[in-house]
Order: sequence, then C-alpha cells, then structure tokens
Amino acid sequence: MVYLVGEALVGKAPEIAHIDLIIGEKSGPVGTAFAQGMTNVSQGHSPLLAVIRPNLPPKPHTLIVPKVTVKDMGDAEKIFGPAQAAVAKAVADALEEGIIPKAKADEWVVICSVFIHPDAKDYRRIFHYNYAATKLSIQRALSNYPPVDKIMYDKDRATHPIMGFRVPRLWRPPYLQIALDIPSLEKTKKIIAALPKSDNIILEAGTPLIKRYGTAVLGDLREISKDKFLVADLKTLDVGKVEVDLAFDESADAVVVSGLASVDTIDQFIYETNRLGIYSFVDMMNVEDPLAKLQSLKMPPNVVIMHRGIDTEGRAEHRWDVVKEVKAAFKGKRLLVSVAGGIRPDNIQAALKAKADIIVVGRYITQSRDVERSTREFLTQMQGDIDLFRVHTE
Repeated sequence: MVYLVGEALVGKAPEIAHIDLIIGEKSGPVGTAFAQGMTNVSQGHSPLLAVIRPNLPPKPHTLIVPKVTVKDMGDAEKIFGPAQAAVAKAVADALEEGIIPKAKADEWVVICSVFIHPDAKDYRRIFHYNYAATKLSIQRALSNYPPVDKIMYDKDRATHPIMGFRVPRLWRPPYLQIALDIPSLEKTKKIIAALPKSDNIILEAGTPLIKRYGTAVLGDLREISKDKFLVADLKTLDVGKVEVDLAFDESADAVVVSGLASVDTIDQFIYETNRLGIYSFVDMMNVEDPLAKLQSLKMPPNVVIMHRGIDTEGRAEHRWDVVKEVKAAFKGKRLLVSVAGGIRPDNIQAALKAKADIIVVGRYITQSRDVERSTREFLTQMQGDIDLFRVHTE
C-alpha cells in the first residue's frame, strides 16, 4: 500500500509557498481521503482539482486544499489561478521526468495543501514558488525524505525561521560556560553585555544569584540573552520534579541537581527534564565516586559536572582521570562531561586533553576588569565559532 508524505517551503514573503503533500493509491487511504475531500466542502477551505488550464488536469489527479481561509474573490483568484496552475504543472512535469512512475499515473492520486498568504500580490511569484515547492515535495515523498540519520543530525542544530528565536542545544562541544555567581542582577547584566558573540558560550545563572532573586531571575536573563543556552544552577537536593518545573517555567534550557541527592531524587529530576525537553546536569561536587553514582541511576543525565568547590581549590586537585573514566564508561551515550572550579587559561588545555565537553569559568571572567578580553583568552584555545560550520543545503 503506497502512502507517501512530502513537504517543502520555497520563496520569500509574502508570496512564500509551503506545500504539504501525500501521494498514494486510489484504492488505499489516500484515495479515500481524496474522495472525502472532494465531497466534504467547508467554507473558506473548499478543495479544488489542480488543472494546468481549464479542462486539463494533470495525472495523477491532484486535489488542492487551501490552508489559509479564502475570505473573498481576491483570495480565491490566487488559489484558482497561479497556485492551481503551479501545482498542476509540477505534478505533470514530475510525471514526465520520471519522478512519478508513468505506470502509476492512473493508479495514484495526490492531495496537496497549499499556503497562500493574504498579502501575496505577485501572481508570477505565487506560480513559481508553488511550482518549485510542489515539485520538491513530490521528490521528497518519492525518496522518503528525510532519512532518519539526517533528522538525528539536524534536530538539535536547526532553527525554525518563523519562531523568531533559536532553541539552543549542545551539539558541538567544547563549550565555555560562564558561571554568573555574583548576587547582583545589575552587575550580571553588564557582564553579559560585555561578552563577545560566540555560539561556544553558554550562560549559567549561579546559585547565589538564584538564591537572592529566585528562579524569576532566569526570565530576566532570558530577556537580554534570548538565544543563549541558559543553565539554572539550583543544586537540587530534594523534590527534583518541583525544582525542574520552577526553572522550566522561567525558560531555563538546563537545570542542575546535586550528585549528593538521593538516587530517587536524581532519577525523578532526570525524568522530568526529559519530559519537558530540557537538559539535566548532575553536579558531582563532594561526591566520592562520581562514576558509581552515575551507574546507579535509571538513566544518565545529559551532563555530569566534575566540580572542585571554591572553598577547596587550595588543597583539592582537578580529577582529570575521572573525566576520562566517565567518558569511557558511557561511550556511545549522549553524555557530556563538564569541569568546574578554578579553571584558568593556563590549565584549560589539561581539561580539553581530558576530553571535557564544557569548561565552566566564573571569577576569572565575571570579576575581570575586561570581561571580553578574559573570555577570549579561553575561546582562542577552543575550536572556532559554531556558526562557521553551518552549511545551508536546502
């Protein structure tokens, strides 16, 4: 039973074309939907057959369904004119070029949802954009596009053009995480404003900052850093689900639970972050055996933090060996390892050599007289900006 789905977006507003399309056999569910569409007419969304010109439909027969409500004759002319002709011509050309097998011309039908913006005026652009989008969606349907590997690769890298903001994801480490621990919102905003622009930078609302202002401070930081990955360092010890929800409601991209919390608390914490689609960080500060703690959990977090506390920096050494052990134990898993506590430009290479994915830096940057210069001291030792590696292929 043939049941194929295609989609394509082509052009520029207001004439931009967006096509959703299904192709299948007349004797199957697509054929049933085709017949029902022809006989069940709704006001403002009346389906119509695609025609190259009056009295000349393409094959396979194609049903056009307007996505936007047709309110007047001006809207109707766009659908019954350039859009109708464009879809029909694309189907006919796809048949001629062998994209649609000629043997299926009388066996298949096509249902094509068409978007025409009410402000669209240029009929030539309406035709060209809808022709291109329809033909591309047919090609994609017949090739089962996209492949699963592409979806897995692009899902955390892609940005929807109409949203107006980017949902940041940690897909290309290493990252520099700025720990905003100063309990002053005014000073914190000045620090953020002074940071250089880089996709390698993520922001952490530090525990002192959150303790002073509450989780509402996350919303304040989001207003000035709408596209940045924002970590809420709650160091949760109990009621894991509740604290995740508090941070989530204030737009945090990640929340931190203490590794000293019970296994039950951490499990519930990770479950809730997964349910809500944000990242779980487990801070292993003062945890004697971080690897054993991780292995006791039902599922690993997204990030584990190897943290040397500020009060112990003078006598505690960085445990780069544990970083390597965790990476080896969870090889093949999407587990990132973060290092924190006294990281400076002169020891960052040791962290990178240990394969740390996130470098957490606080005072060296936040208390610097020149925040931008201090930040660049770290960035220059890390790989290039992520945006330089984005390739537009569609």
